[in-house]
Amino acid sequence: MKKYSKRYNILKEKLKNVQLETLEGTVNLLKEHTNVKFDETCNLSLKLGIDLKKNSQPVRGSVNLPNGSGKKIKVLVFAQGEYVEKAKQAGADYVGGSDIIDKIKNGWLDFQSVIATPDMMKTIAPLGKILGPRGLMPNPKTGTVTFEIEQIISEMKKGREEFKMDKDGNIHLSVGKKSFSAKSLTENIMAAIKSIYNAKPQGAKGAYIKKAYVSFTMSPSLPLNINEIFQELKISNF
Repeated sequence: MKKYSKRYNILKEKLKNVQLETLEGTVNLLKEHTNVKFDETCNLSLKLGIDLKKNSQPVRGSVNLPNGSGKKIKVLVFAQGEYVEKAKQAGADYVGGSDIIDKIKNGWLDFQSVIATPDMMKTIAPLGKILGPRGLMPNPKTGTVTFEIEQIISEMKKGREEFKMDKDGNIHLSVGKKSFSAKSLTENIMAAIKSIYNAKPQGAKGAYIKKAYVSFTMSPSLPLNINEIFQELKISNF
């Protein structure tokens, strides 16, 4: 069983059974009760009401956080020809082909996002076993396999987050930093939930998002009022 610090347990007890009506109020409460000395990441966790036996494809996609992620992202682009210069001009940190593939096979992973032009996918296919488990393998469903590399690089630098449902039907993603205002974090969370809603599989029945929680790196999680969020977004959870 995982052991938590005394500070964590005291905070957990203070926040026990708390569920506020508004998302911004919940974020504000969490901000007020965390006191570590670094800028913690704000995390959103969702439990999806997906029938895992019937749904063979995981829910996955991406969200452009309106207020950014607060993270410095190093972007790697696999490209050739004219797209090499386009990627460099757009701000990619690393651009290349077989030379970078060899570096990755030898253990180099100094990047947080990977983009590939469609004509490079066969070339980088052997990296699937390395990049796949880390959520870094380019995929058309997340828009990271494209010739529109300038746009995707720009989005990633500004605060583009990818999400993917795990084997238990959960989604976890970061939505900003504690230093963000409660309003900015609220807007990011709303954008993330809307993007996850838009990735809902066809034929899914019942409540799509069963539970939602928000937390900071060193804090317990607080439950969110799903009904209030869906009313605000003017969409149905069913």
